Amino acid sequence: MKPFEIAIPQSDVDDLHRRLDQTRWPDPVAGAGWAQGTPQEHLRELVRRWRSFDWREQERRLNEIPQFVTEIDGVPLHFLHVRSARQDAEPLLLTHGWPTTCFAFEAMIEPLSRDFHLVVPSVPGFGFSGPTRELGWTVPRVADVVAELMRRLGYDRYVAHGYDFGAVLTRRLGMRDEVRAIHVNQIFSAGVTAETADMEAEAERLSAEKALRYEFEQFGYVSMQSTRPQSVAYALTDSPVAQLEWIEWAFRTWSDPEIGVPLDALLTNASIFWFTRTAGSSARYYQEGDETWGELEPHSTTPTSVAVFPHDVGVPIRRMAERNHTIARWAEMPRGGHFAALEVPELMVRELREAFLL
Repeated sequence: MKPFEIAIPQSDVDDLHRRLDQTRWPDPVAGAGWAQGTPQEHLRELVRRWRSFDWREQERRLNEIPQFVTEIDGVPLHFLHVRSARQDAEPLLLTHGWPTTCFAFEAMIEPLSRDFHLVVPSVPGFGFSGPTRELGWTVPRVADVVAELMRRLGYDRYVAHGYDFGAVLTRRLGMRDEVRAIHVNQIFSAGVTAETADMEAEAERLSAEKALRYEFEQFGYVSMQSTRPQSVAYALTDSPVAQLEWIEWAFRTWSDPEIGVPLDALLTNASIFWFTRTAGSSARYYQEGDETWGELEPHSTTPTSVAVFPHDVGVPIRRMAERNHTIARWAEMPRGGHFAALEVPELMVRELREAFLL
């Protein structure tokens, strides 16, 4: 294992600025709102802010977090490792999803490190663990890589949390003997449809409505990334505006409208995807790594805690989750959406302490 420091070449920063300055804008669509993608007026303002964004300042801030890299299964795995001052602290593994990076947990690191030794990997193919250049990166493979990382760090017993792809990954890790308990924000197999919902229950009616809206209004990115991830890679690796819009649409659509994702977090996130050229390798998980995203997984006896955020893109239902999970805690959160670590980090810190501290 080697210490890692972010050091983007100045030529890459200059190239980003040049491309932003030379953006070819399509004709705006009057009255379309968000129905056809990010409105141009909104995106133009984000591009203006990105053009003046001080990447070096963000780089310095991120480099204050201890970072390392090690090779596992033929790829360099980048991760954050922050040990608690408490020698008896329990290790806590945090894993992110799409379209974010390990730095989505940045605001949670300091308060959580008071109680836990933190390990926060960049999922292979995302950010500084990418791009991956071969096929075959699936949930089981990534779980084996992350488990090996924990073994190398000397953690033979730990707890784990994840959201989005990280929730699927965490659930898989929870099947291993060394994982004491898990916490997730989503269980994708625990949603309901109009056919399976109890429409007398408000939560189930909402879950069915969200599932319908997702299928018919928001599924375009999944169709592209699950059938033509390389086509997505060409566009997003060549155009920073396309990369920014692809991420902003998800952030805006799946977040609490009263909170949203902070601008600096959006621009830092987009910058990392751009500089590392990982749009394609992160998108490929929708083609290769989605075999357990919505399937009914094998039964797990691992204590599982779930935080349900009201503005998430999907709403899991407890009776559906109990079919194949051992539910230890089910928390209905007062606010927040799909990217809770970025939207309401203080709630996530409190929730993880409630779930894991004995």
